[in-house]
Amino acid sequence: MTRHAKHKRTPEPSPARIRLATATAAAAALTGGLLATSAGVASADTVPAGVAQGDADFNGDGYADAVASASGAYVSGKANAGQLAVIYGGATGNHYATVSQNTAGIPGTAESDDFFGADSAYGDFDGDGYDDVLVAAPGEDVGTDKDGGTAAILWGSPNGLTRGSTVADPRPTSHDHFGGPVEAGDFDGDGKDDLAIGAFGSTKVDVFSGGFTRSASAASRATLSTGVQTGDGINNLHSGDANGDGKDDLIVNGYDPADNLNANYWIPGSATGLAAAGSQKLPAGIITDLGDTDEDGYDDIVIGNDWDSGIAGATTGGSVYVVHGTASGPSAGDTEKFTQNTAGVPGSSEKGDSFGGEIDLGDVNGDGHLDLVVGAPGEDLTGGANAGAATVLYGSADGSGITGTGALFLEQNNAYVPNTNEKNDEFGSDVHLDDLNHDGRDEILVGADGENGYNGAVYPVKVKADGTLAASSGIYTSTLGISASGTPALGGNFTD
Repeated sequence: MTRHAKHKRTPEPSPARIRLATATAAAAALTGGLLATSAGVASADTVPAGVAQGDADFNGDGYADAVASASGAYVSGKANAGQLAVIYGGATGNHYATVSQNTAGIPGTAESDDFFGADSAYGDFDGDGYDDVLVAAPGEDVGTDKDGGTAAILWGSPNGLTRGSTVADPRPTSHDHFGGPVEAGDFDGDGKDDLAIGAFGSTKVDVFSGGFTRSASAASRATLSTGVQTGDGINNLHSGDANGDGKDDLIVNGYDPADNLNANYWIPGSATGLAAAGSQKLPAGIITDLGDTDEDGYDDIVIGNDWDSGIAGATTGGSVYVVHGTASGPSAGDTEKFTQNTAGVPGSSEKGDSFGGEIDLGDVNGDGHLDLVVGAPGEDLTGGANAGAATVLYGSADGSGITGTGALFLEQNNAYVPNTNEKNDEFGSDVHLDDLNHDGRDEILVGADGENGYNGAVYPVKVKADGTLAASSGIYTSTLGISASGTPALGGNFTD
């Protein structure tokens, strides 16, 4: 699974550590204190057997659910307090719920510049059969710890995400934006979901493992030294099993102390947890995802490098690398590269496209092979600069991996994609794949965090069995009851 946070567009460190991120949704009433609105809730006699592996199910109804954030949203007049939108899947449509720190049962209070929802991760942390969500508020002031940051687990239940519990900050006086990046995975292979929590102002990652109680206490905690450049902190965390040993590994994104440039580090899991001594440096790129694209039993590491220049691997317009997994981990000598100039990929590589700015793996056409959706939020199109686009690169029919052949180009001027291209929409600011209606084909959730002056939007795009697009409706702040004040940036980030 992956954690996507809206990210800096430069390969060097920046003093701006808090990034507006994420997407959201909703209004009306749902049990557990969350506000909700319905667009076709599945009845009990239509409930399927269960969600696909890798999809979340917060209410146990057998349909995949998703979370988007609007971490720049006003809440009770507080700028950048932040909100989450929970998208509950169903047979005939989705329903939604909004969550903030002012929601009943959720820890904390909505305050200016908390950025609640800047990153999030899901897993069944208490082992009750319902997926939960860890939500970060890296700008939270905790007592005298200004910008100390906080993270809370929102618990799944038959009624969906309800109450929450705070995960204790191991360094509560560090002013380090605890919770800046977060990730979930089973790093020791014990069958229980663990949590990795980083900070924008620290090079350490805290790993909570062995299961959680409803007070958010874990059986054990370890602190991982990552090797990223001191003073610049952790940008992103992602997990998967690149060496096929049944234990999740962690990808840490930060800055290399040797050259002050962006880098990714693979840290393998083990029976005793993450083993920093076995770490390996990978190509640069702020966003990654992991999945077995070539079906050899090892997760491959997909890296989005959306920079035009200034760092090794940068390509005008942006690029995506697939680093293949092996029994000994990522193979630097077995790497594929995709750009908009790759055969079969629509468009052409142009400066500022930011192709690879966001990525996600899933199965769009239901053929059983992993596909890759790539965001290019800087794409200039008819309608204006930075209108944005997303491209689906399908998995080969023979299971050999991702290919440019038959790629699908998505923009808001496509038939059946809601709305139209406009300047600075940044369609593709984040992308996420989930089978929300349980038909065997993942919906493509495309964020456009710049829509309507950075109010933002989420566009669920559905590919039919014949490869054409089905009609769909956009999800907007106005649809979901999120304040249009400031820059909510709905669609800037999804929980994967």
